[in-house]
Amino acid sequence: MRTLDAILNKIVSVEVARATLATWKSEHKKVVFTNGCFDILHQGHVTYLAHAADFGTKLVLGLNSDASVKRQGKGEDRPINDEVSRAILLASLSFIDLVVIFDEDTPLNIISQIRPDILVKGADYDASESDPTSSKYIVGSDIVRGYGGDIKTVPLVEGFSTTSILKRIKN
Repeated sequence: MRTLDAILNKIVSVEVARATLATWKSEHKKVVFTNGCFDILHQGHVTYLAHAADFGTKLVLGLNSDASVKRQGKGEDRPINDEVSRAILLASLSFIDLVVIFDEDTPLNIISQIRPDILVKGADYDASESDPTSSKYIVGSDIVRGYGGDIKTVPLVEGFSTTSILKRIKN
């Protein structure tokens, strides 16, 4: 059970994440943060997350809670996998160091509290967008830039999305 315990210990509250990041930063680790639903883990997710991890030495993932996913309007049947199942799968990836489940609509609170060095989103967002009302705006980018952090985007893998996988299953 040591391996499972190690995976489960990566799933933490924002308070534990904040304390852990303080230690990492004192050790001069570069902390990367990204977030999402990651409902049905697929190649596109793993590729995206691996690229995000390459921007620093520690990767923290903010995971939308079940209620948060529902509010995003992805469909009544979403999420397919509950938040605990999704968190365990993500925490089992060796390059993810912490998973923090959040219930808000955006990860703004986590970003404000943990203050990552680098904030990463997919290339369907625009790192230079400064208008919070734009669909291309990266939530929290203003905060991260405000203390000298950086914003990065990662190209998405064509043909891989949870929505497209669910359509194939239904057909």
